Amino acid sequence: MKIEYLAISNWRSIKSLEIAFQDLMIFIGQNNHGKSNVLSALLFFFGEFKPQDLDFNRGAQDLFVEITFGDLDQTDKTTFKKYLTADGSIRVRKFAYVGGNFEYRGYIQNPVEEWLREANASTLSKREVAESYPFHPFLPATGRLTKQDIVDAQTKYIEQNPGAIAFNLEIEETNFLGLKSVAKGIFGDIYFIPAVKDSTDDFSSKEASAFGKLYSSIIESMSANNPDWKDTKAKLSSLFSTLNRLNDDGQDNPHRPEELVNFEKALSAELNSWGAEIDVEVIPPNIDDIFRSNTQVWINDGVRTDIRRKGHGLQRALTFALIKVISDNLKAERAKATLEPAATRTASASTYFILEEPELYLHPQAQRELFDSLVSLSESKNQVVMCTHASALIDVERYKSICIVKKDSDVVGTQVYQCTDDIFTGDKKKEFNLSYWINPDRSELFFAKRVLLVEGPTDKTLIPLLAKRLGVFRFDHTLVDCGSKDNIPLYCQLLNKFRIPYIAIYDKDHQAAKGDDGKASADKSNGLIEAAIDNRIGTSVVFVNDIEEEVGMIAGKKNKPFDALRHIAAPSFTIAADLAAKITSMFQ
Repeated sequence: MKIEYLAISNWRSIKSLEIAFQDLMIFIGQNNHGKSNVLSALLFFFGEFKPQDLDFNRGAQDLFVEITFGDLDQTDKTTFKKYLTADGSIRVRKFAYVGGNFEYRGYIQNPVEEWLREANASTLSKREVAESYPFHPFLPATGRLTKQDIVDAQTKYIEQNPGAIAFNLEIEETNFLGLKSVAKGIFGDIYFIPAVKDSTDDFSSKEASAFGKLYSSIIESMSANNPDWKDTKAKLSSLFSTLNRLNDDGQDNPHRPEELVNFEKALSAELNSWGAEIDVEVIPPNIDDIFRSNTQVWINDGVRTDIRRKGHGLQRALTFALIKVISDNLKAERAKATLEPAATRTASASTYFILEEPELYLHPQAQRELFDSLVSLSESKNQVVMCTHASALIDVERYKSICIVKKDSDVVGTQVYQCTDDIFTGDKKKEFNLSYWINPDRSELFFAKRVLLVEGPTDKTLIPLLAKRLGVFRFDHTLVDCGSKDNIPLYCQLLNKFRIPYIAIYDKDHQAAKGDDGKASADKSNGLIEAAIDNRIGTSVVFVNDIEEEVGMIAGKKNKPFDALRHIAAPSFTIAADLAAKITSMFQ
């Protein structure tokens, strides 16, 4: 199963927010705005993190994290049957209270009709009453009716008439699954990689570590399938059984070592006056545990050492190599599960990878390779959640996976901005995706204070240089080469959804050499740009007729960006007042 929606209340900087989830979720935003708080809220829900009183928002006495899970497999549906809604999802809320207590509560789909509610079953157990309701065909034909008979009839009626019944989704008043405590891992396995940590933790053989979980599965496989392993376990068990007073059948053991027999007799003799005797029992060790606890991981890159003595880049690469292997193993296990009968399990087989700034210590090419691996991981029935400051770990085409985290006010708290709508369809989507190859660094727009949308490479080359000449350039403004004038509205729509301030910069294109048809076509494109601008977020700047004309270049030059640079680099070049005003307005 997978997370579909996340709701958080009173957690650290978060007063209240809701997030729609994808298989890949990328949280971005400025430092100290709440990205890590979203991840830690998830970890709290899954039992990986115990909150302290300082984790409660602005003096709140309670908090909760609520998750709606979808895409449940058949075992999940059986385990969480009580909470399954008509659309096949479940919703679970985890509360925490100042002082350290916490609890899970699930949402139950209760019928609006009182006679279909399980809570009222005992009041309907008289036959003359029960047979007056529509569920009567499902009652036993004879005999005294019990509460369970009514519950069974209600359930069968609901199962056969789902479309005809109205439901209310209500949070239960009792413990989740009727348990005082919910076992860690019941919702699936969590692999958390924080921004700063000791990499030896990941490669520890302890079962809680990422390496330990993978290693345990290998040991279990060997224990079940390797003949030599099974033979060794049998011999070890046989050896230890000779050390005890009684054999496996409960009879005296004639093969017991004399040293142990004499030791017991000597001790028992000293206890005669107490009416007691000694029985020394030797319990065979678990060879799987021995193998697990006596394992050391070494790294040989020309010098064989433990992982702690390697550079941070290699440590980080090893961690993600481990995740890749875990992912490949999960794929193989799931493929095998489709061919073989599933073993009985009570916990979900879901897997969630939660990563905090995974780009740390990785060079740009390694970051891009990592992102490709994480995308593949999310497409293999896993869910990947991360926060990042690296544009290499963002793909504008996957805008539904992007969630911008902001905190403009301590009172309001952390808020999020995301887009789950289909902005582009058909040819527009194709054009938008193709523009990546013109401007592969366009993902930077999600980190910008303001985005400057330009038509092509000449604008992108000249505008920053002119701004620096004027002393107004700002590094927190990002220029995006849209590839053409007609692509600018697509970017406007995207920025509107994420509420990122922008300026659409385009050419009027009424050059003297253009005919009426050319000017009319330009006017149409210009109109589409203006129509796409949300005036609450964006505005426009228009060049007359293009930036080359604004800087005084001769029309028709080839190699435009380079020629334009050479033109404004000439000692005789001066920036006209109108152009200076336009450039200045872009960086205010």
